Amino acid sequence: MTNHLADVQNAKAIIMFGANPAVNHPVGFQHFLKAKEKNNAQLIVIDPRFTRTAAKADHYVRIRSGTDIAMMYGMIRLIVQNNWHDEKYLDDRVYGWREAVKEAQQWTPEQVEEVTGIPAEQLIQITRLYAQSKPGCLVWTMGLTQHTIGSSNTRLAPILQMMLGNMGVSGGGTNILRGHDNVQGATDLGCLADTLPGYYGLAEGSWRYFSESIWQVPYDAMLARFKDKSMMESRGFTLARWYQGVIKEDAIHNGGTDLKALICLGNGITSIAQTHKVKEGLDGLDLLVLGDPFVNEAAALTDKTDNVFILPCATQMETSGSVTATNRSIQWRDKVVDPLYEAKPDQEVLFALAKELGFYEEYVKSMGDGKGNFQWPEDATREIARAIKTIGMSGHTPERLKKHQQNWHQFNPESLEGFGPNKGEYYGLPWPCWSETHSGSPVLYSIHKPVSQGGMGFRVRWGTEKDGVNLLSGEGSAPVGSSIRRGYDEITAANIESMGIRLTAAEKEKVKGKNWKTDMSGILTAKALEAGLCPYGNGKARAVVWNFPDAVPVHREPLHSIRHDLTAKYPSYEDKPNHFRVDTRYKSVQQEKDWSKEFPINLVTGRLVTHNGAGVETRGSKYLAEIDGEMYVDMHPDLAANLGIRDGDMVWVHGTEKSKIKVKAKFSFSVDPKSVFLPIHFMGAFQGEDISHKYPAGTKPYATGESANVVTNYGYDIITQIPETKGGLCRIE
Repeated sequence: MTNHLADVQNAKAIIMFGANPAVNHPVGFQHFLKAKEKNNAQLIVIDPRFTRTAAKADHYVRIRSGTDIAMMYGMIRLIVQNNWHDEKYLDDRVYGWREAVKEAQQWTPEQVEEVTGIPAEQLIQITRLYAQSKPGCLVWTMGLTQHTIGSSNTRLAPILQMMLGNMGVSGGGTNILRGHDNVQGATDLGCLADTLPGYYGLAEGSWRYFSESIWQVPYDAMLARFKDKSMMESRGFTLARWYQGVIKEDAIHNGGTDLKALICLGNGITSIAQTHKVKEGLDGLDLLVLGDPFVNEAAALTDKTDNVFILPCATQMETSGSVTATNRSIQWRDKVVDPLYEAKPDQEVLFALAKELGFYEEYVKSMGDGKGNFQWPEDATREIARAIKTIGMSGHTPERLKKHQQNWHQFNPESLEGFGPNKGEYYGLPWPCWSETHSGSPVLYSIHKPVSQGGMGFRVRWGTEKDGVNLLSGEGSAPVGSSIRRGYDEITAANIESMGIRLTAAEKEKVKGKNWKTDMSGILTAKALEAGLCPYGNGKARAVVWNFPDAVPVHREPLHSIRHDLTAKYPSYEDKPNHFRVDTRYKSVQQEKDWSKEFPINLVTGRLVTHNGAGVETRGSKYLAEIDGEMYVDMHPDLAANLGIRDGDMVWVHGTEKSKIKVKAKFSFSVDPKSVFLPIHFMGAFQGEDISHKYPAGTKPYATGESANVVTNYGYDIITQIPETKGGLCRIE
């Protein structure tokens, strides 16, 4: 998320792709409503379903699922055609933008209408409105990401913003609303299948940095915990497809062995796509360990009867520490009460496991005195601040975070600016916060502020030139007060003096062979900040990404497209071997048959305001269960009439993977006659069978029902492997 959440209030126009914050982020939605009140900001909502957010929109645009790229290119074509684009900004700060414009030329308003279903006149209307109402804020959530082309979607949205010069400005940016309060923090700290903490990669240099500089564990000792070096540097299974490591429906690449055990702490694993496959994976494990405050419903879903352990883990009210919000701000939490009954906080569970596996001393060596005497979670927070330089978490000491928490009243809630003792800091020190004296950065990529106050250009991550083309930003596109007014490379010991920064002999020795990301002394970063330079350099954003399957984003039809006639013109990718250790099918699925003949209805899934995630906690509340206590499918009355279904009938919803769920039909005009909507929060029934008797005594939620994800389709993003739950098909009987 490039801009902090309250900054939305400064927008003159807001366009949302596949986002429904009125339901999914009801507290944060106030900022969008305030933008309408203060600025008469025009709210444009792009969604296949008329949502509660759409009800507040000035312009609602119904789009066919999976066709966002076609729409965005249609907007880009109109923007350039009418000279609404910011050509100087693009030339100075965006590499390859003309290639994106070239791809956009085929997307006339008429062609966009043919593919997306959006009337040509409406596309022209909203493009003119958005382009001429600056600054404009672009928002997305999982409606844009959960596709086989999700990564292309989330590349083209920033390109659209850069066409208008809307990146790096207050009231602009690309803003991704997270569904839970610490999703950003979880990814920042390495809860991913392909990175170490702070998005450091898996190459030997990154491992050595963490093992030797941070964890104080010899690199060879870390290497010895893996089968071999290639496995140490290989991406793991993703949450989306972990079960393939057990059932091996698609070939796996896991060092010659299957997955034998699953330890799941605080994740509603029954809420991921293709729940019937998840069940197969659970049933085939040797060991299943589930840790949650409420019973994880995997325990009820699986037929496994031995070696299933349920650990009562503490809630967030029974622990303390930092969480990173959707807008990169860090908040400290105090423990309200000690853990109740037998519940243990997560770290105690993990410490106990580390002791049993024989590496507890190494696990905690970097905290406190290095001999097991440490203060939790403060010393863990200090370790994070020492380690994670890539995204600028060096300033996030527990003392600073606690000071912000204890002095909320000393910050402006709209700008995040502090006053009094907190003057010169932004609330929560949104990263990058380069040092213990840095302010934090509420708006990414803004050159309108000094680096010391959160200013920066685009990051230099891909070198300084490509095929003879300069990848550094143009003259004058540097943050206010920079000693270099053009683009420059990331700061290293080798180049820092060529940038006009002098080091003493002692400083040179300390930083020898280092770059700003691995310099534990902090000298390179400190010297750069003194000169008004951003440690990561000042480069161009990439509209052309030469190392991706599509160098420039292109529209590709969903694997299970309701418009099979378009799949030849807009085919999916070639099948991808060893995609996060699993062979993953694309074109072979799409071209297997015309899926729309057997499954003629678009399937859309999403959230309800009353429930959260997998729903086990909220359905355990009698009050919330009374409001939304039954699983259902939203259907347009015309679709229901064609199928001979009445409001309130029980129906079978069939997925493309030979799976089905039994739910109640609910008439709704929020969906069109070719689509249905399923909420994602239910479990306790499985393909027509009531499995609520399988909950341990006294733990059954007040509301149970079928899981929507039993019928979500096969399909995964080509880069991240996020499931294609927003572009599937179904059949209803």
